[in-house]
Amino acid sequence: MENAVAIFKCLGDETRYNILCQLYYTDSYVELLASNLNLTPGTVSFHLKKMEKVGLVKCSRNQFYMIYSLNREIIGATIESFIEAKEIKDEESEYRKKVIASFFKLGKLVQIPVQQKKREIVLSEIIKDFENDIEYTEKEVNDIILKYNDDYCTIRRWFVEDGFMKRQDNKYYVIKH
Repeated sequence: MENAVAIFKCLGDETRYNILCQLYYTDSYVELLASNLNLTPGTVSFHLKKMEKVGLVKCSRNQFYMIYSLNREIIGATIESFIEAKEIKDEESEYRKKVIASFFKLGKLVQIPVQQKKREIVLSEIIKDFENDIEYTEKEVNDIILKYNDDYCTIRRWFVEDGFMKRQDNKYYVIKH
């Protein structure tokens, strides 16, 4: 919906909310709404025009009166229906690419990140060389890590600590990629 923001702004006013509550039960005209809500007809008219402009209420003529009713299609809509499907740039993916570009040069890990989030990204990149459902010896794990960085002890320990691998009976197993 192109005017979703305007609808939410309109709903954020207490007087308009009270008018909507009155119209929920029955269609009405300005003077009756004003009387029921202890407001002036001018105040009610002002708010009804704003609500009509965004489509919350509809107006029709009945002899001498302008009768206002709820637009039940909008009032009955869920919040989800107001959210437009837009192409949203995958910020996480962009961040991941930047981290990988910063810490890997020519396929080698040039520095081990200190920040947890960056470390997880780096570890997730290295763990891609391991296969699920295979048990690795410590030497096999070290050999794969050595393709990326000489500090295989630290990286192997972080694999276990950060939940990428589990160690059991001196064997290593991939938990997540």
